[in-house]
Amino acid sequence: MSERDPDEFSARKWPDWSFWGTGQGDRSRVAVVAVLGLAALFLIPRGAEIVDGRYDAPRAVAALGFLVCYGFGCLLVPWYGPTAPRRRRIAVVAVMVVLGAAPALLLGEPGYLTDLTYATAIALMLLPLRYSLPLGFATAVGQIAWMWLGQGRVNWGEVVTLVGVTAALGTVFALTFTIGHLRVAREQVRRLAVSQERERVARDLHDILGHSLSTMTVKLGLARRILESSGDTDPALAEIRELETLARQALSDVRATVSDYRTVSLATEIAGARVALRAAGVRAELPTAADDVRPELRGVFGYVVREAVTNVLRHSDAERCSVRLGRDWVEITDDGTVPAGTIAGHGLTGLAERLAAVSGTLDHGAAPGGGFRVLARGPEPHVPSTGAGPT
Repeated sequence: MSERDPDEFSARKWPDWSFWGTGQGDRSRVAVVAVLGLAALFLIPRGAEIVDGRYDAPRAVAALGFLVCYGFGCLLVPWYGPTAPRRRRIAVVAVMVVLGAAPALLLGEPGYLTDLTYATAIALMLLPLRYSLPLGFATAVGQIAWMWLGQGRVNWGEVVTLVGVTAALGTVFALTFTIGHLRVAREQVRRLAVSQERERVARDLHDILGHSLSTMTVKLGLARRILESSGDTDPALAEIRELETLARQALSDVRATVSDYRTVSLATEIAGARVALRAAGVRAELPTAADDVRPELRGVFGYVVREAVTNVLRHSDAERCSVRLGRDWVEITDDGTVPAGTIAGHGLTGLAERLAAVSGTLDHGAAPGGGFRVLARGPEPHVPSTGAGPT
Protein backbone atom coordinates (compact mmCIF):
# COMPACT_ATOMS: atom_id res chain seq x y z
CA MET A 1 0.00 0.00 0.00
CA SER A 2 1.47 3.36 -1.06
CA GLU A 3 2.09 6.05 1.51
CA ARG A 4 -0.32 8.95 1.63
CA ASP A 5 0.82 12.17 0.02
CA PRO A 6 1.56 14.64 2.86
CA ASP A 7 -0.35 17.36 0.95
CA GLU A 8 -3.41 15.14 0.42
CA PHE A 9 -6.51 15.88 2.48
CA SER A 10 -7.05 13.54 5.41
CA ALA A 11 -9.61 13.49 8.19
CA ARG A 12 -6.79 12.44 10.51
CA LYS A 13 -4.62 15.44 9.70
CA TRP A 14 -4.32 18.25 12.23
CA PRO A 15 -5.13 21.67 10.75
CA ASP A 16 -1.87 23.53 10.15
CA TRP A 17 -2.34 27.21 10.95
CA SER A 18 1.39 27.99 11.04
CA PHE A 19 0.92 30.63 8.32
CA TRP A 20 -0.62 32.83 11.03
CA GLY A 21 2.91 33.69 12.05
CA THR A 22 3.27 35.82 8.89
CA GLY A 23 2.02 39.33 8.19
CA GLN A 24 -0.68 38.06 5.83
CA GLY A 25 -1.66 35.43 8.41
CA ASP A 26 -2.36 38.14 10.98
CA ARG A 27 -5.02 39.58 8.71
CA SER A 28 -6.66 36.16 8.45
CA ARG A 29 -6.52 35.84 12.23
CA VAL A 30 -8.28 39.17 12.71
CA ALA A 31 -10.94 38.19 10.18
CA VAL A 32 -11.66 34.87 11.91
CA VAL A 33 -11.87 36.46 15.35
CA ALA A 34 -14.16 39.19 13.99
CA VAL A 35 -16.52 36.66 12.40
CA LEU A 36 -16.73 34.51 15.52
CA GLY A 37 -17.04 37.58 17.74
CA LEU A 38 -19.97 38.90 15.73
CA ALA A 39 -21.62 35.49 15.83
CA ALA A 40 -21.09 35.31 19.59
CA LEU A 41 -23.15 38.49 20.03
CA PHE A 42 -26.17 36.19 19.94
CA LEU A 43 -25.12 35.10 23.45
CA ILE A 44 -26.34 38.47 24.75
CA PRO A 45 -30.05 37.61 24.37
CA ARG A 46 -29.29 34.31 26.08
CA GLY A 47 -27.84 36.17 29.04
CA ALA A 48 -30.87 38.45 29.19
CA GLU A 49 -33.10 35.40 29.19
CA ILE A 50 -31.18 33.90 32.12
CA VAL A 51 -31.50 37.01 34.31
CA ASP A 52 -35.18 37.65 33.62
CA GLY A 53 -36.17 36.07 36.94
CA ARG A 54 -37.41 32.65 35.85
CA TYR A 55 -34.57 30.87 37.65
CA ASP A 56 -33.37 31.03 41.24
CA ALA A 57 -30.53 33.42 41.88
CA PRO A 58 -27.66 30.97 42.59
CA ARG A 59 -28.21 28.95 39.44
CA ALA A 60 -28.81 32.05 37.34
CA VAL A 61 -25.61 33.70 38.57
CA ALA A 62 -23.58 30.53 37.97
CA ALA A 63 -25.06 30.06 34.49
CA LEU A 64 -24.47 33.72 33.64
CA GLY A 65 -20.84 33.40 34.80
CA PHE A 66 -20.30 30.38 32.58
CA LEU A 67 -21.92 32.23 29.67
CA VAL A 68 -19.66 35.28 30.09
CA CYS A 69 -16.55 33.09 30.22
CA TYR A 70 -17.81 31.24 27.17
CA GLY A 71 -18.22 34.53 25.29
CA PHE A 72 -14.68 35.65 26.11
CA GLY A 73 -13.41 32.23 25.09
CA CYS A 74 -15.06 32.67 21.69
CA LEU A 75 -12.80 35.72 21.20
CA LEU A 76 -9.57 34.43 22.72
CA VAL A 77 -9.47 30.84 21.51
CA PRO A 78 -9.54 31.61 17.75
CA TRP A 79 -6.66 34.03 18.27
CA TYR A 80 -4.32 31.80 20.28
CA GLY A 81 -5.65 28.28 19.77
CA PRO A 82 -4.56 27.54 16.17
CA THR A 83 -0.87 28.02 17.01
CA ALA A 84 -1.05 25.95 20.23
CA PRO A 85 0.32 22.39 20.58
CA ARG A 86 -2.04 19.49 19.94
CA ARG A 87 -2.69 18.60 23.59
CA ARG A 88 -3.46 22.20 24.42
CA ARG A 89 -5.90 22.38 21.53
CA ILE A 90 -7.77 19.36 22.88
CA ALA A 91 -7.86 20.91 26.35
CA VAL A 92 -9.12 24.23 24.97
CA VAL A 93 -11.93 22.57 23.04
CA ALA A 94 -12.91 20.54 26.10
CA VAL A 95 -13.06 23.68 28.24
CA MET A 96 -15.17 25.47 25.62
CA VAL A 97 -17.61 22.55 25.47
CA VAL A 98 -17.95 22.58 29.26
CA LEU A 99 -18.49 26.35 29.36
CA GLY A 100 -21.03 26.21 26.55
CA ALA A 101 -23.01 23.29 27.99
CA ALA A 102 -22.94 24.45 31.63
CA PRO A 103 -25.88 26.93 31.42
CA ALA A 104 -28.10 24.29 29.79
CA LEU A 105 -27.20 21.69 32.42
CA LEU A 106 -27.57 24.08 35.36
CA LEU A 107 -30.93 25.42 34.25
CA GLY A 108 -32.30 22.23 32.70
CA GLU A 109 -32.85 23.86 29.31
CA PRO A 110 -31.95 21.58 26.35
CA GLY A 111 -32.55 24.48 23.98
CA TYR A 112 -29.51 26.22 25.45
CA LEU A 113 -27.31 23.50 23.95
CA THR A 114 -27.68 25.45 20.71
CA ASP A 115 -24.96 27.73 22.09
CA LEU A 116 -22.50 24.86 21.67
CA THR A 117 -22.40 25.81 17.99
CA TYR A 118 -19.42 28.06 18.77
CA ALA A 119 -17.51 25.36 20.65
CA THR A 120 -18.18 22.90 17.84
CA ALA A 121 -17.02 25.40 15.22
CA ILE A 122 -13.83 25.97 17.22
CA ALA A 123 -13.34 22.20 17.32
CA LEU A 124 -13.60 22.14 13.52
CA MET A 125 -10.92 24.80 13.46
CA LEU A 126 -8.47 23.21 15.88
CA LEU A 127 -8.95 19.43 15.68
CA PRO A 128 -8.83 16.79 12.95
CA LEU A 129 -12.20 16.05 11.40
CA ARG A 130 -12.23 12.56 12.92
CA TYR A 131 -12.58 14.31 16.31
CA SER A 132 -14.59 17.44 15.52
CA LEU A 133 -17.29 15.89 13.32
CA PRO A 134 -18.28 13.24 15.91
CA LEU A 135 -18.37 16.00 18.54
CA GLY A 136 -20.79 18.05 16.45
CA PHE A 137 -22.92 14.98 15.69
CA ALA A 138 -23.02 14.00 19.36
CA THR A 139 -24.08 17.53 20.35
CA ALA A 140 -27.00 17.54 17.90
CA VAL A 141 -28.10 14.02 18.87
CA GLY A 142 -27.79 14.86 22.57
CA GLN A 143 -29.96 17.95 22.18
CA ILE A 144 -32.61 16.03 20.23
CA ALA A 145 -32.66 13.18 22.77
CA TRP A 146 -32.87 15.57 25.75
CA MET A 147 -35.73 17.49 24.19
CA TRP A 148 -37.59 14.29 23.31
CA LEU A 149 -37.12 12.65 26.68
CA GLY A 150 -37.49 15.76 28.83
CA GLN A 151 -40.18 17.70 27.01
CA GLY A 152 -41.86 15.10 24.85
CA ARG A 153 -41.19 17.08 21.70
CA VAL A 154 -38.25 18.36 19.68
CA ASN A 155 -37.79 22.04 18.88
CA TRP A 156 -36.35 21.54 15.44
CA GLY A 157 -35.69 25.25 15.09
CA GLU A 158 -33.07 25.07 17.82
CA VAL A 159 -31.51 21.96 16.26
CA VAL A 160 -31.40 23.52 12.79
CA THR A 161 -29.79 26.64 14.27
CA LEU A 162 -27.15 24.50 15.99
CA VAL A 163 -26.29 22.62 12.81
CA GLY A 164 -26.61 25.56 10.40
CA VAL A 165 -24.55 28.08 12.34
CA THR A 166 -21.89 25.47 13.03
CA ALA A 167 -21.70 24.61 9.33
CA ALA A 168 -21.50 28.30 8.38
CA LEU A 169 -18.72 29.07 10.84
CA GLY A 170 -16.86 25.91 9.83
CA THR A 171 -17.08 27.00 6.18
CA VAL A 172 -15.65 30.42 7.05
CA PHE A 173 -12.76 28.78 8.90
CA ALA A 174 -12.14 26.35 6.01
CA LEU A 175 -12.06 29.19 3.46
CA THR A 176 -9.73 31.22 5.66
CA PHE A 177 -7.51 28.17 6.10
CA THR A 178 -7.39 27.49 2.34
CA ILE A 179 -6.78 31.11 1.37
CA GLY A 180 -4.00 31.40 3.94
CA HIS A 181 -2.21 28.35 2.58
CA LEU A 182 -2.66 29.56 -1.00
CA ARG A 183 -1.03 32.85 -0.07
CA VAL A 184 1.88 31.00 1.52
CA ALA A 185 2.22 28.78 -1.56
CA ARG A 186 2.16 31.82 -3.85
CA GLU A 187 4.90 33.46 -1.81
CA GLN A 188 6.97 30.28 -1.98
CA VAL A 189 6.51 30.12 -5.75
CA ARG A 190 7.64 33.75 -6.00
CA ARG A 191 10.76 33.02 -3.95
CA LEU A 192 11.53 29.91 -6.00
CA ALA A 193 11.15 31.88 -9.22
CA VAL A 194 13.63 34.49 -7.98
CA SER A 195 16.04 31.76 -6.87
CA GLN A 196 15.80 29.94 -10.19
CA GLU A 197 16.41 33.15 -12.10
CA ARG A 198 19.51 33.83 -10.02
CA GLU A 199 20.74 30.32 -10.69
CA ARG A 200 20.11 30.76 -14.41
CA VAL A 201 22.06 34.01 -14.57
CA ALA A 202 24.90 32.57 -12.48
CA ARG A 203 25.07 29.44 -14.65
CA ASP A 204 25.02 31.40 -17.90
CA LEU A 205 27.62 33.87 -16.69
CA HIS A 206 29.85 30.99 -15.62
CA ASP A 207 29.52 29.37 -19.03
CA ILE A 208 30.06 32.61 -20.94
CA LEU A 209 32.87 34.19 -18.97
CA GLY A 210 34.61 30.91 -18.22
CA HIS A 211 35.03 30.06 -21.89
CA SER A 212 35.74 33.61 -23.06
CA LEU A 213 38.27 34.40 -20.34
CA SER A 214 40.04 31.07 -20.84
CA THR A 215 40.38 31.72 -24.56
CA MET A 216 41.53 35.29 -23.94
CA THR A 217 44.12 34.08 -21.43
CA VAL A 218 45.52 31.61 -23.97
CA LYS A 219 45.69 34.26 -26.67
CA LEU A 220 47.36 36.76 -24.35
CA GLY A 221 49.96 34.15 -23.47
CA LEU A 222 50.53 33.41 -27.16
CA ALA A 223 50.93 37.11 -28.00
CA ARG A 224 53.38 37.53 -25.11
CA ARG A 225 55.49 34.56 -26.26
CA ILE A 226 55.58 35.88 -29.82
CA LEU A 227 56.81 39.28 -28.67
CA GLU A 228 59.36 37.78 -26.27
CA SER A 229 60.77 35.27 -28.74
CA SER A 230 60.85 37.07 -32.07
CA GLY A 231 59.68 40.60 -31.56
CA ASP A 232 57.52 40.21 -34.65
CA THR A 233 54.54 42.46 -34.02
CA ASP A 234 52.28 41.35 -36.87
CA PRO A 235 51.31 37.91 -35.43
CA ALA A 236 51.03 39.44 -31.96
CA LEU A 237 48.77 42.20 -33.28
CA ALA A 238 46.59 39.59 -34.98
CA GLU A 239 46.13 37.81 -31.66
CA ILE A 240 45.38 41.10 -29.92
CA ARG A 241 42.75 41.96 -32.55
CA GLU A 242 41.11 38.61 -31.92
CA LEU A 243 41.28 39.36 -28.20
CA GLU A 244 39.45 42.62 -28.77
CA THR A 245 36.75 40.80 -30.73
CA LEU A 246 36.41 38.16 -28.00
CA ALA A 247 36.12 40.81 -25.30
CA ARG A 248 33.36 42.62 -27.17
CA GLN A 249 31.54 39.37 -27.81
CA ALA A 250 31.82 38.40 -24.13
CA LEU A 251 30.41 41.78 -23.08
CA SER A 252 27.54 41.40 -25.52
CA ASP A 253 26.83 37.88 -24.22
CA VAL A 254 26.78 39.07 -20.63
CA ARG A 255 24.30 41.81 -21.45
CA ALA A 256 22.11 39.39 -23.39
CA THR A 257 22.26 36.83 -20.59
CA VAL A 258 21.10 39.32 -17.99
CA SER A 259 18.25 40.29 -20.33
CA ASP A 260 17.50 36.62 -21.12
CA TYR A 261 17.84 37.22 -24.85
CA ARG A 262 20.95 35.17 -25.45
CA THR A 263 20.79 32.02 -27.54
CA VAL A 264 23.58 29.52 -28.08
CA SER A 265 24.39 28.05 -31.46
CA LEU A 266 26.12 24.68 -31.65
CA ALA A 267 27.80 25.59 -34.92
CA THR A 268 29.09 28.85 -33.41
CA GLU A 269 30.44 27.05 -30.34
CA ILE A 270 32.26 24.52 -32.52
CA ALA A 271 33.83 27.37 -34.48
CA GLY A 272 34.81 29.10 -31.25
CA ALA A 273 36.27 25.86 -29.92
CA ARG A 274 38.41 25.55 -33.04
CA VAL A 275 39.87 29.04 -32.49
CA ALA A 276 40.47 28.51 -28.76
CA LEU A 277 42.10 25.07 -29.16
CA ARG A 278 44.31 26.27 -32.00
CA ALA A 279 45.50 29.21 -29.90
CA ALA A 280 46.33 26.81 -27.04
CA GLY A 281 48.30 24.50 -29.34
CA VAL A 282 45.80 21.65 -28.94
CA ARG A 283 45.09 19.58 -32.04
CA ALA A 284 41.36 19.79 -32.66
CA GLU A 285 39.26 17.13 -34.31
CA LEU A 286 35.92 18.86 -34.83
CA PRO A 287 32.89 18.22 -37.03
CA THR A 288 32.47 20.49 -40.01
CA ALA A 289 28.72 20.93 -39.51
CA ALA A 290 26.02 20.39 -36.89
CA ASP A 291 23.04 19.98 -39.21
CA ASP A 292 22.46 16.33 -38.26
CA VAL A 293 21.78 17.18 -34.61
CA ARG A 294 18.12 17.43 -33.63
CA PRO A 295 17.18 21.14 -33.66
CA GLU A 296 15.81 21.14 -30.10
CA LEU A 297 19.15 19.83 -28.78
CA ARG A 298 21.54 22.16 -30.60
CA GLY A 299 21.36 24.89 -27.96
CA VAL A 300 22.10 22.67 -24.96
CA PHE A 301 24.77 20.76 -26.92
CA GLY A 302 26.38 24.14 -27.66
CA TYR A 303 26.72 24.66 -23.91
CA VAL A 304 28.23 21.18 -23.56
CA VAL A 305 30.88 21.87 -26.21
CA ARG A 306 31.67 25.27 -24.69
CA GLU A 307 32.11 23.94 -21.14
CA ALA A 308 34.05 20.82 -22.14
CA VAL A 309 36.49 22.80 -24.31
CA THR A 310 36.85 25.40 -21.55
CA ASN A 311 37.85 22.61 -19.14
CA VAL A 312 40.44 21.37 -21.65
CA LEU A 313 41.93 24.87 -21.79
CA ARG A 314 41.86 25.37 -18.02
CA HIS A 315 42.66 22.09 -16.39
CA SER A 316 44.22 19.77 -18.94
CA ASP A 317 47.63 19.22 -20.46
CA ALA A 318 45.98 17.67 -23.48
CA GLU A 319 47.52 17.70 -26.92
CA ARG A 320 44.41 16.52 -28.72
CA CYS A 321 40.71 17.26 -28.31
CA SER A 322 37.96 15.55 -30.26
CA VAL A 323 34.29 16.49 -30.64
CA ARG A 324 31.89 13.95 -32.13
CA LEU A 325 28.25 14.58 -32.91
CA GLY A 326 25.23 12.36 -33.40
CA ARG A 327 21.58 13.09 -33.89
CA ASP A 328 20.88 13.07 -30.15
CA TRP A 329 24.33 12.94 -28.54
CA VAL A 330 27.63 14.82 -28.38
CA GLU A 331 30.94 13.51 -27.08
CA ILE A 332 34.07 15.49 -26.22
CA THR A 333 37.29 13.64 -25.39
CA ASP A 334 40.90 14.68 -24.83
CA ASP A 335 44.16 12.91 -24.08
CA GLY A 336 45.12 14.97 -21.06
CA THR A 337 45.94 13.75 -17.58
CA VAL A 338 42.96 13.28 -15.26
CA PRO A 339 43.94 14.07 -11.62
CA ALA A 340 42.88 11.52 -9.04
CA GLY A 341 39.76 12.44 -7.10
CA THR A 342 38.47 14.84 -9.76
CA ILE A 343 34.91 15.94 -8.99
CA ALA A 344 32.36 17.85 -10.99
CA GLY A 345 32.58 21.63 -10.68
CA HIS A 346 29.94 24.29 -11.18
CA GLY A 347 30.23 24.04 -14.96
CA LEU A 348 29.52 20.32 -15.24
CA THR A 349 26.82 20.59 -12.60
CA GLY A 350 25.18 23.36 -14.62
CA LEU A 351 25.37 21.22 -17.76
CA ALA A 352 23.64 18.36 -15.97
CA GLU A 353 20.85 20.75 -14.95
CA ARG A 354 20.48 22.05 -18.51
CA LEU A 355 20.26 18.53 -19.91
CA ALA A 356 17.82 17.45 -17.22
CA ALA A 357 15.56 20.31 -18.31
CA VAL A 358 15.28 18.65 -21.76
CA SER A 359 15.12 15.10 -20.30
CA GLY A 360 18.74 14.44 -21.25
CA THR A 361 21.70 13.00 -19.34
CA LEU A 362 25.36 13.88 -18.85
CA ASP A 363 28.20 11.43 -18.24
CA HIS A 364 31.78 12.49 -17.57
CA GLY A 365 34.94 10.89 -16.32
CA ALA A 366 38.12 9.17 -17.39
CA ALA A 367 38.02 7.94 -20.98
CA PRO A 368 38.72 4.22 -21.64
CA GLY A 369 41.92 4.96 -23.54
CA GLY A 370 43.11 7.70 -21.21
CA GLY A 371 42.20 11.35 -20.90
CA PHE A 372 38.81 12.79 -20.08
CA ARG A 373 35.42 12.23 -21.68
CA VAL A 374 32.17 14.18 -21.58
CA LEU A 375 29.11 12.55 -23.13
CA ALA A 376 25.72 14.27 -23.34
CA ARG A 377 22.62 12.48 -24.56
CA GLY A 378 19.23 13.89 -25.38
CA PRO A 379 15.94 12.09 -24.75
CA GLU A 380 15.08 9.10 -26.88
CA PRO A 381 13.59 10.36 -30.16
CA HIS A 382 10.17 9.20 -31.27
CA VAL A 383 11.65 8.01 -34.54
CA PRO A 384 14.65 5.63 -34.12
CA SER A 385 17.92 7.26 -35.07
CA THR A 386 19.78 5.75 -38.02
CA GLY A 387 23.19 6.89 -36.78
CA ALA A 388 25.15 4.84 -34.30
CA GLY A 389 25.69 6.41 -30.92
CA PRO A 390 28.93 6.52 -28.93
CA THR A 391 29.96 3.36 -27.13
